[in-house]
Amino acid sequence: MNAFDVLGDPVRRRILELLAEGEATSGAVSAVIREEFGISQPAVSQHLKVLRDSGFATVRPQGARRLYAVNPEPLRDIDQWLDRFRRFWTPRLEALATELARGRRERRLAAGQGGAAEQRPGAPDAPG
Repeated sequence: MNAFDVLGDPVRRRILELLAEGEATSGAVSAVIREEFGISQPAVSQHLKVLRDSGFATVRPQGARRLYAVNPEPLRDIDQWLDRFRRFWTPRLEALATELARGRRERRLAAGQGGAAEQRPGAPDAPG
């Protein structure tokens, strides 16, 4: 199955989000997914199987439980594929970061100037 076919399903994407937080049992994953998506435990198990078979998730037995985790390798492959498209959004994100920093700096300077005038109500440069 193609990586984008695997990740195209919102249930599987959500499962990967859960697993990105750390290893989880199939029962723990099923409980969250059943509540959020209203699907059965066997349906969740099928999604876990797809993630496992496609290499996005690993599973290891621990006694009677099965612990699932993210396998980062297929995600690295997707990241490499996306790399050729980053030029479309990276400059915009960098520009946004610059504007946010500029706004924070201006607010900080304004607060520093306004704060000084408010502390000295009789100062010559304080408002009337």
